[in-house]
Amino acid sequence: MSQLQRPVIGISTGDMNGIGTELIIKTFSDPRLLDLCTPLIFGSNKLINFYRKSIPDINFNYQNTKDFSRIAHKQVNIYNCWEEEIAIVPGTLTDVGGSYAIKSLTMAVEALRDKKIQGLVTAPIHKKNTQSANFNFTGHTPYLKHMFNASDVLMLMVSDNFRVGLVTEHVPVKEIARFITREAIISKLNILRDSLIKDFGIDKPKIAVLGLNPHAGDEGLIGKEDEEIIKPAIKDAKHNMLVFGPYSADAFFARGYHSRFDAVLAMYHDQGLIPFKSLSSGEGVNYTAGLPMVRTSPDHGTAFDIAGKNKADSASFLASIYTCIDIIRNRQEFEDNRKNPMRKMGSVVLANAVDEKIEEN
Repeated sequence: MSQLQRPVIGISTGDMNGIGTELIIKTFSDPRLLDLCTPLIFGSNKLINFYRKSIPDINFNYQNTKDFSRIAHKQVNIYNCWEEEIAIVPGTLTDVGGSYAIKSLTMAVEALRDKKIQGLVTAPIHKKNTQSANFNFTGHTPYLKHMFNASDVLMLMVSDNFRVGLVTEHVPVKEIARFITREAIISKLNILRDSLIKDFGIDKPKIAVLGLNPHAGDEGLIGKEDEEIIKPAIKDAKHNMLVFGPYSADAFFARGYHSRFDAVLAMYHDQGLIPFKSLSSGEGVNYTAGLPMVRTSPDHGTAFDIAGKNKADSASFLASIYTCIDIIRNRQEFEDNRKNPMRKMGSVVLANAVDEKIEEN
C-alpha cells in the first residue's frame, strides 16, 4: 500500500492532565485504523502507560522510535519527545502540563514542516497554561499560521457535509465588530472556497454568509456593519464564487438552511460553534484551512472534569483522524487532476454515463 493510501499521521498529546492521551489510546486500540494510516504519537512511553492503566480491557500496543526512517507501518508508533519523569495529575491545570503540551506540539509541527509526516491531529491544550515567551498564541490555529508563514488561515468546523468557518476566533465579544472588515471577510471566503474545492472535492461550492447583528442588522436599524461591510464584501466575492447572504443567524440554522450550502461563514466564535456543536452530535472536527499541510483536531477541550476516569468519548477524535486522511487524499487527487486534466474529464464523463444508465433503468 502506498504512502498516499496509508499516510503517516502525527498526533500531539495535548495537555497531559486532560483527556487527550485517553482519546489517543481508545482511538488506536482499534487495529482497523492501521489499514488507513500509520499513527506517530509525539509524547512518551511513560505518559501512554500511565493512562493505559486507567482503561482496563483495552488492546493497545505500540513501538518506540526516534528515527523517522524507522517508523513501523501497521503499528502505533511513539516518538519519545522526553525521557524524564514528570508529574501527571489528571484533572489539574499545571504549568508542567502546559509546557509539555507545547513540547509535543512543536516537535510534531516541526515534523510536519519537514514532511516527515503527511498530516497532524492535535489533542486539546489549555490556553491558560500554555502561554509563555516562546508560545504567545491563543490556540493551535494562530500558532500554525505563524509556523507556516500563512498570510491568513480559517478555522473550519466540519461534520460530514456540515461546515462552518469563522471570520474571528478567540476574540472578546466587545471587540468583535472592529475585526469585521471587508478585507477580512473576503480573505476568509477565498480560503473557504479554495478549501472546499481542493480539500473536500466540491467543484462549484455554495457558501452562505451570516450577518453580524440580530436579524442581519434589519437594513441598518440594528447596527451598520451588515449594510456597510458584510453586504459589499459579499458583492465583491460574487465575482469569484457562489456566495449568498447575509443571513440572520438564528433563523438560518433553525430552518435548516445550512443543509442547502456546502459551507457557512460565521462572523464570530459562538455564532458558528453553538449551532455547529449542537447539530454535529459530538463528532465535529476542527480543521485549519489555508495551510500547505493538513491539521485537524476534535472540536472540544481538555475536559479536566473527567480526565483519568475512563469517561472520555473518542468520537470527535476518531472523526479528526478520518477527516485528516480524507483531506490528504483529496488534495492528492486534486493535484493529479490538475496535472492531467483529461483524467478529471474522464471521471466526469464516466459519472454522467452512470447517471444516464440509472435513469434508463
